[in-house]
Amino acid sequence: MEHKYTNRLIHENSPYLLQHAHNPVDWYPWGDEALQKAQEEDKIILVSIGYAACHWCHVMERESFENESVAQFMNENFVNIKIDREERPDIDHIYMDAVQAITGSGGWPLNVFLLPDRRPFYGGTYFPPARAYNRSSWREVLEAIVLSWKERRNEIEEQAGNLLQHLQQSNQFGHINQATTQSVFTKENCTLITTNILKQADTVWGGFGRAPKFPQTFTIQYLLQYHFYFDDAEALKQALLSLDKMMEGGIYDHAGGGFARYSTDTEWLVPHFEKMLYDNALLLSVLCDVYQLTGEKKYETVIRKTIGFLQREFKSGDGGFWSALDADSEGEEGKFYVWSKAEVDQILGPESKLFCEYYDITEKGNWDGQNILRTLKASKQFAEERNIAEAEFLIGMDRCLEVLLMERNKRIRPATDDKILLGWNALLATALAKAAGALDDENLKQEAVNLVEFILNHFLKMPDSFECFHTVKEGKGKYPAFLDDYAYLIQACLQLQELTADSRYIGLAEGFTKYAATNFSDDAETYFFFTPVGQTDVVMRKKEMYDGATPSGNSIMADNLVQLGILLDKQEWVQRVAQMTEGIGKAIVSYPTSFGVWASLLLKLTLGINEVAIVGTDYEKNKSEMLKRYFPGKIVMVSATENPKYPMLQGKNPGSDTLLYLCRQYTCNEPVSSIEELMKQVRKMNKI
Repeated sequence: MEHKYTNRLIHENSPYLLQHAHNPVDWYPWGDEALQKAQEEDKIILVSIGYAACHWCHVMERESFENESVAQFMNENFVNIKIDREERPDIDHIYMDAVQAITGSGGWPLNVFLLPDRRPFYGGTYFPPARAYNRSSWREVLEAIVLSWKERRNEIEEQAGNLLQHLQQSNQFGHINQATTQSVFTKENCTLITTNILKQADTVWGGFGRAPKFPQTFTIQYLLQYHFYFDDAEALKQALLSLDKMMEGGIYDHAGGGFARYSTDTEWLVPHFEKMLYDNALLLSVLCDVYQLTGEKKYETVIRKTIGFLQREFKSGDGGFWSALDADSEGEEGKFYVWSKAEVDQILGPESKLFCEYYDITEKGNWDGQNILRTLKASKQFAEERNIAEAEFLIGMDRCLEVLLMERNKRIRPATDDKILLGWNALLATALAKAAGALDDENLKQEAVNLVEFILNHFLKMPDSFECFHTVKEGKGKYPAFLDDYAYLIQACLQLQELTADSRYIGLAEGFTKYAATNFSDDAETYFFFTPVGQTDVVMRKKEMYDGATPSGNSIMADNLVQLGILLDKQEWVQRVAQMTEGIGKAIVSYPTSFGVWASLLLKLTLGINEVAIVGTDYEKNKSEMLKRYFPGKIVMVSATENPKYPMLQGKNPGSDTLLYLCRQYTCNEPVSSIEELMKQVRKMNKI
């Protein structure tokens, strides 16, 4: 196909950047060529950030970046840089913070204007082609920036200096007087966290806050953990309600499996249809928790169906997993996923009536004249009202869903973002390992092992090094890995150690942790920067602390450090975690939905980590039995015999029996011979 325009993005391999390679805008990738051009020509830099599955990014491209007149004005007056936020989250974090400071909100597409030295001074998200929605048009914004640069340059430079100073001050964490500050590690604070979470709870439709509603898996996990320790019925009820309503709603793909990124309404009916690898990995993890806790079949079904979706639609030929599926197909958001009643009637024939009743399919439609599959009643209640056996009913519905999926697969598919990200693949490896344990599934165990091996084979810069790439596409690694990448990979190694009892994963976790500590630690050696030492193309080194759509690298590193500190008897690592958590403790307690992983860590540190050693010839059976149970805040090591290399296995010689040892808060219980006896000890300790 002949293209009228081609810019420098044609040489990139990011699907998002390639989408813009034939815009009339003279886009540059972020790099020396563009940054030097801005300096030499004394031009403002326009940085436009998005990602391949972003609906409003596509809209702005069609409306503005494909407009020849607008493009000409951009080319004459700016150095225009396109960034894939998933390739360069470091740049995205900095300029997102800047735009949020300027406007009070953020999102994608993110459009930010920089001085030639990369300091930001103005920005926003989506701008329409003509003034609308109380927003200036894109052309108006561009013209105003150019005029200000010519007539009030000093003001712009002063504004940029003040904004950068604000961003740097906001990047300071943990400067507290430990001697005069009350400890954050109290049961009262754990309860206050729960209270603050439940203040935001939607007790009808689940979730937290108003629309748009995101899964907030870390918050749900905290409530489950709080229930485990304190037997709190309200916390459990809200956690289960949130997951149940998501599973019943349109954010879950009933036909194909997997979850969309968020819901645009309070009822989880209308998703923003893009599907991200990280969301599905994080939802799998919390679904494993509730399956372990309740044993209910519906959770196993969604776990298996979501894993099946990822294997079918995200897995690359060499074993890694791609990043995302677009929200749009044929230029329309959600078109691939929705149905008319006439379509369903024609496809399913006589079975359509019952199916449509159960999945809320009507002539009028439940969204924009079309239907998104969702259920409004539990299968048991629905079947009982119609005098049908639930098992028979579900078999029939599954058969209908399979037929619809086969028919849907004939449609024009949404685009796939086929770059492979280290961090997101590591999150999935953790989820697969959890699922393998919860479901006692050898195939999933092998899948988790294979994924970590894929990461080790493709992301290491050198075979014997711990330095990694951030992204791989078509076999080529690109960009130095960020803190999140290392944190999630260490977490996956620790989860695999628990699942497989292979101490090699402890060695890998230790190696990656030492590398991260050397290359990412701040001057006080407390928190971690997002970017490695020596990276010079960012205007500042940011510390990411909030647990947002993905967990912050700092919170996961803290959890990793405390586990490894116990496994390897490195008390300095455990002490560092205490300082990290104490330093932002007030924020964790006050704003727990923004610090969900931190909140779980605070809970664990306050109540004590469950150190479990299983030693004896029958360790495998006992380990498998334990991994099927909900047991948060634990560190597990197993062995046929004592092993002096690891503190948890030292001096434990059970003789002919297999014994289970539980220690918490420097107190050890008498060894027992079954998981049931061990769990009784845990429950007793929870009540102390």
